[in-house]
Amino acid sequence: MNVTYLVDELGLPVFLRQFERWLAVEFVSIVLWIIGGVLVVRFLRWVASRYGTHVVRQFESSDAIVQSEDMKHRRALVEVVTWTLVALTAVVVLINVLGNWITGGSLVGLSAVVGAALGFGAQRVVQDLLAGFFIIAEHQYGYGDVVNLSVTGGLAAEGTVEDVTLRVTRLRNTDGELIIVPNGQMIKATNLSKDWARAVVDIPIPLDADINEVNATLREVGQTFFENDKWRRLLLDAPTPLGITNLELDSATVRMVARTLPGQQFEVGRALRGDVVYGLARHGIFVQAVPHQVGKTVAEAAAEQGERSDG
Repeated sequence: MNVTYLVDELGLPVFLRQFERWLAVEFVSIVLWIIGGVLVVRFLRWVASRYGTHVVRQFESSDAIVQSEDMKHRRALVEVVTWTLVALTAVVVLINVLGNWITGGSLVGLSAVVGAALGFGAQRVVQDLLAGFFIIAEHQYGYGDVVNLSVTGGLAAEGTVEDVTLRVTRLRNTDGELIIVPNGQMIKATNLSKDWARAVVDIPIPLDADINEVNATLREVGQTFFENDKWRRLLLDAPTPLGITNLELDSATVRMVARTLPGQQFEVGRALRGDVVYGLARHGIFVQAVPHQVGKTVAEAAAEQGERSDG
């Protein structure tokens, strides 16, 4: 059998000569594309990090207590643009690497297979990307917002937004846990820090208490609380009572509300509860701890207690 075609004019095997040519041309090109892609990605992440640091320093050096909606939206938009550019860079590098590694005909066949796989298996990814686009475009929430997200399956996630991309939203809850929610799996998004927030304080009082005196005391407590310089900067108006919102067997619930700056309702609510308890106690009205009876009205609970007494 003639095997002369297996060696070249220098007596070297043809496959070895081809491998040397591939190392000198295609392999170097592949390495350069990978290094270039890594450098571009690192540069993009560096720019986004610098912008985030600039926003934080600008906020800390200002007199503002909370970040503005425009600032939060711009930071979220920068994260989305950065993530998109990183993804495009990865796609371009991958295509060029495959083009140097695989022949043109094989690359066309591989592209057809990959396209079919994406068409059948990437519906959820496309759904996440579209949902993320509308989250950013409609200013639903941004970096630093406190949100409550209802997720498919009856689950819920609540926390502070740490990152928003076209595909996922990352939250940090009060326990310090990082929650990652795909944008396409959200049914409802509740923004607890959009423009302004409301601190709600429910006070259970005995039924024999004078409701007029209770409301007068709460208005006095709210005005005093509003005049306190520590809390006035977080409030948009003085806390006011709304009257009785719920009745139990031996108590009534009076609600007090206060409009606050975005995200400050929790701190204001904790402080206001302490002042309310102290202010009512000074007038001889003590907050009553009532065990909550789920699913029973006042009439049902009274009837049940009457049956027990008869028994």
